[in-house]
Amino acid sequence: MIRLSKLSCVALLLVAACGPRAPFATPLPDLEYDVIFARGRVLDGTGAPGFLAEVAVRGDLIVAVSRTPLPRGRARVIDINGRVIAPGFIDLHAHLEPIPDMRDAESSVRQGVTTALGGPDGGGPSPFGAYLARLDSGGVSMNVGFLVGHNTIRRRVMGTAARAPTAEELARMEALVADAMREGAFGISTGLFYVPGNYSELPEVVALSRQAAAGGGIYTSHLRMEGLGLIEGVAEAIEIGRQASIPIVLTHHKAVGRAMRGQSVTTLRMIDSARAAGVDVMADVYPYTATQTGLAALVPQWAQADGDSAFARRTRDPVLRDSLHRGIVFNLENDRGGGDMRRVQFGRFRPEPWLEGKTLYDWVVQRQLPLTLESGADLVIEGMLRGGAGMVYHVLDEGDVERIIAHPQVMVASDGRLTRPGDGVPHPRSYGTFPRVLAHYVRDRGILPLEEAVRKMTSLPARRMGLTDRGIIRVGMKADLVVFDPATVKDEATFAEPHQYPTGIPYVMVNGKLAVDIGQFHDLRSGMVLRHRAP
Repeated sequence: MIRLSKLSCVALLLVAACGPRAPFATPLPDLEYDVIFARGRVLDGTGAPGFLAEVAVRGDLIVAVSRTPLPRGRARVIDINGRVIAPGFIDLHAHLEPIPDMRDAESSVRQGVTTALGGPDGGGPSPFGAYLARLDSGGVSMNVGFLVGHNTIRRRVMGTAARAPTAEELARMEALVADAMREGAFGISTGLFYVPGNYSELPEVVALSRQAAAGGGIYTSHLRMEGLGLIEGVAEAIEIGRQASIPIVLTHHKAVGRAMRGQSVTTLRMIDSARAAGVDVMADVYPYTATQTGLAALVPQWAQADGDSAFARRTRDPVLRDSLHRGIVFNLENDRGGGDMRRVQFGRFRPEPWLEGKTLYDWVVQRQLPLTLESGADLVIEGMLRGGAGMVYHVLDEGDVERIIAHPQVMVASDGRLTRPGDGVPHPRSYGTFPRVLAHYVRDRGILPLEEAVRKMTSLPARRMGLTDRGIIRVGMKADLVVFDPATVKDEATFAEPHQYPTGIPYVMVNGKLAVDIGQFHDLRSGMVLRHRAP
C-alpha cells in the first residue's frame, strides 16, 4: 500500500471536492496513483464529445483526468490505445434475485455493468433491511441497490386476494414501504401486470407511492398492460406519478403484439406531454424484439387469483375451463403469442427440459396435436398445472424498439436475470444488453451517437437513482469504469445460444478494482450494497 503524506491527503481531498465542477485537475507533484488508464478516449457520460486523456485512480476514486501525461510513479499503467473509457454502466432494471448465491454477477459485470438496481416489477426483497444486511456480509462483485416491491408487500399482507385492501391492510402496506425507504430502498416498483399487483386499483398504488416519495424515492412501473391496453397503462402510470408527486420510470417500455405495432409513437408523445405538464416521467428499454416472463403471461388474470390450488380447481370446472381456454387463445392471437406459436419459446421448463430453447409449436408437434392455437392453449394449461415455465415471447417490432431507444428521456436497462452458463435457455439480454446497444444501435444501425448511448447507460440512470458519486468520469467520483473498443465490441449471446459473454470489453473496474482485466473476469467482491438516503 502506497502511503501519502498529510499534505498529499489534504490535497487529494481538495481535488476530489473540486471534481464535480470540472473534469480536469492539475496533477499534484507528490500524488501517487494506483492505476493510470493511458491514451484513452474519454466519454465522460454527460453526452459531451469524447477527448483523449489519461484517467488516474487512487483507492476507489478517480483522482485525475488529464490531457497531458501523468507522473507514473509506482502506478500500474494500462495503455488502452485509443479505445473508449467510460463510466461503468448502470442497469436500472436488473433481476438480482439469484445474487445471494451468485455474488460474482459475472453475466452483468462482463457487459461493463458496475451498478445495478434490483427489485423491479413489484418483486423487491422483504424484509428489506435484513436482506441488504445479508448481502453486506458476503460481498458482491458490482454495486447493487434495490427497490421495495408492491407485489411482495401486497402478498405479505393480503396473499393473492383479488380485492381492494381494507383500511388496516393498506396502513400495514404503507408502513412496510416507509420502513423499506428508511432502510435504503431507492423507491417502489410495481408489477401491475402480475398477480397480485394486478388486483390493485389506483388509490392503493398512489398511497404506497406517496410513502416512497416521502423518502425521496422513485416509482418504476411494469405497466398493467403492454399489449392491448398499452395506452391506458401508460396513462395510469403517469397519473400515479402525478398524484403521488414522485419521479416515474416506465420500465422495459415496449409495445407487445401485432395490434400495437407503431404505438410507441403515441406513448412517447405521452411522455413528452406529461413532462411539459410538470410530471417527471422517463422510461427504460432493452435492445431486443423479444420479451421474457412467465408462462402465466398467457393466462387471464382472473384465473390466477388465490394461488395455484384455486387455478387447478378452476380448470376442473367445465364452464370456467372453457372461459380460461378462450382467454389463452385470445392472448396467443393478440398479445404475447403474436398469432404464431413459434413465437412462444421456452426458456426454462423443469418438467420437460427438452423443450428449453424450443417453442410451443414444437410441443404441439411432439404431442401430435392439431396445429392450432386451441391445441397450444391446452398445453399452456398443462404447463401451468405442472408448475409454470420461463418463456421468451418474440412479439416486438424493431421499429418500436429503435424509436423508444432514441428518445432522449429513455435509458438502457437489461431486464436481465443473473445467470451462469448452462443454466436453462435465458433471454440473451442477460449477457448482451449493453454491448448490443453499442454494436447494433450505434455502430451498425446508427440509431444513436456513441456519446448519447453512453449517457443513456451512465449519467442518466445515475441521476434517476439519485447517485451523486457515480455515472460520470470526473475527479472525486467513484472509480467505476469500463473500457471498450467501439469498433469490435459485440454481444455474442443469441436466442438459440444465449450463454456467451460479449467481446470487445477488456477492462471493467468496480470501486477501483479490476473485475475484468485484459478480458479475464476476477471475482473480487469490490462492489457495494447501496442504500438510498432521502436528500
